[in-house]
Amino acid sequence: MAFNFNQYASEGNHFLKTYASEMDMGENREKAGRILVAILHALRDVISTEESLQFIAQLPMFLKASYVNGWSLKKKKKIKRKADFVERVKKYDGPAAVNDFEYSDELVENYVSATFIFLQKYVSAGEFSDIRDGLPKDLKPLIFSNIVT
Repeated sequence: MAFNFNQYASEGNHFLKTYASEMDMGENREKAGRILVAILHALRDVISTEESLQFIAQLPMFLKASYVNGWSLKKKKKIKRKADFVERVKKYDGPAAVNDFEYSDELVENYVSATFIFLQKYVSAGEFSDIRDGLPKDLKPLIFSNIVT
């Protein structure tokens, strides 16, 4: 199997450009990439390894790589509250979180909701439903409030 890394890079750049536009970030693909990865990594901390593998099976290659980058299967502290998930997203965004989220938890929540709506282009409603079923009650509306299933 031959890999076409140029194609993955092109698809990734197009994705980030579209994602940044839909998130009202203008053409700031760096910010869009940071926020997307932070959200995906926070989700990865909440769902099971099995669900993660089923989720990323539906993602394009460039998103799979972002999702698994730095992934450790070690036992992590469970996230059960919306506030904890928001803090985890900010943690994964690192020092840029101050500028990316403007000290606003509401902005984080808006980006999270909008990101999962955007990912419906790649992930089936059935997979989103499976993920939602395994989430703590407090996280279901944050992550999947507007997902069409």
